[in-house]
Amino acid sequence: MEFHFGEETILVNVKNRAALLAEARSRFRAGEGFALATINLDHLVKLQEGGAFLRAYQAQDLVVADGNPIVWLSKLAGQGVELVPGSDMVLPLTWLAAEEGVPVGLVGSTEAALEAAAEAMRGKVPGLNIVAKVAPPMGFDPEGESAEAVFAALEEAGARMVFLALGAPKQELFAARGRARLPGVGFASIGAGLDFLAGTQVRAPRWVRMIAMEWAWRMLSSPARMVPRYAKCAVILPGHMGRALGMRLRGR
Repeated sequence: MEFHFGEETILVNVKNRAALLAEARSRFRAGEGFALATINLDHLVKLQEGGAFLRAYQAQDLVVADGNPIVWLSKLAGQGVELVPGSDMVLPLTWLAAEEGVPVGLVGSTEAALEAAAEAMRGKVPGLNIVAKVAPPMGFDPEGESAEAVFAALEEAGARMVFLALGAPKQELFAARGRARLPGVGFASIGAGLDFLAGTQVRAPRWVRMIAMEWAWRMLSSPARMVPRYAKCAVILPGHMGRALGMRLRGR
């Protein structure tokens, strides 16, 4: 599935969970890094504005469908991809890192949340080696000097797989910069994934997610923040549906 923003194209280039894990394993074994982004409608809203976020997305090696609307748009376009939420991939990627002997770093959230997330991850994944936990201060600029201190800490600790829980667009900007700064490190932007593991945020129950209603759960849980976000998403959706249908008719 592809999305066009002016002359630029963002491609959802990893179709499912198995393909993501296979690619990550291959890169771990080759000593190669990557930047993983999890695209959703909110990201499409931000990408339409262009600028730094669009440039950061162009630097991502791997892009998966993080929301059901992305999956539905891909089916409409005849380019079907499967749902691969970033939060759902934290533990599978952690298992893979443990199997391959890859040291893990955690960046984002708060110190307390990172400690709790690390404890939960170690409890679920035997042999996991978490070598760095960095909670950037409020106002953290992923393109500023403070980001260099985080990169230095990750490099010194020897982290080769880093989970970024900074939220969009900060985590994607940090990953894009990290791709050049630490080319042997895998950066995975996973939003609230660590907070879910830590228990500092409550995710929608599985049955709610199974019927594709997690958005409603999130909106009811945090209306002041989520209602404006979803309103912007609703505005852009018809245009993307039209473009997706056009792709199907053109056989792309």
